[in-house]
Amino acid sequence: MTGRNAARALLAGVLVLVAALAAGCGVQPSGVITGSPARGGPSEGVGLYLIRNGTLTLVVRSATEGVPPVEALRLLAAGPDVHEQGEGFTSEVPADALPASEVAVSADRSRLSVTLSGAVTTLSAAAVDQIVCTLDSAAAAAGRGQRFAAVTLSGPDGDLKPQFCPLY
Repeated sequence: MTGRNAARALLAGVLVLVAALAAGCGVQPSGVITGSPARGGPSEGVGLYLIRNGTLTLVVRSATEGVPPVEALRLLAAGPDVHEQGEGFTSEVPADALPASEVAVSADRSRLSVTLSGAVTTLSAAAVDQIVCTLDSAAAAAGRGQRFAAVTLSGPDGDLKPQFCPLY
C-alpha cells in the first residue's frame, strides 16, 4: 500500500468511526419540551406565589435581608403590588389571611404549621396553594424548614390537613 492509499484508508476509517459515534450516542429525538417563561426581576429576595393566567407562579420581591416566613405571609395577604398587577398577577388569598401566630417548625424541619387570623376551611384551593408554597419557600430560605415540608394551616374555624406545595 502506498503512502497515499494508506492516508485515504486512514481518513475513511476515521470518517466511519466519527459517523458511528455520532449516530450511536443514545440520544433519541423528542418533541418540543415547553416550560414556564423565565422569571424576571430580582434573583434574591422574598418569594411569593401569585396567580397568573390561572397558574401558580413564583414572584420574587427584592429584600435586603432574609424575610421571616410570617412576614412573607403578610406580604402575600396584601396581594400583588402595582407592577405585579400590571404584569397580570392576581391573588386568591384574602386580606384577612394574616398570620396570627409564628410559624411552628417540627424538630426534623419537615412540618410547618401556622394559625391564620381568618377562616381557613373556606379558602379556595388556589389560595391554599399560594399560602403553602409561600410559607414553604420562606421557611426554607430562612433556614427554619426544609423544602418540600408539609404545611398545616389553622384558623378560627378549624384546621386543614397537612398540605404540600403542588409545584414540587
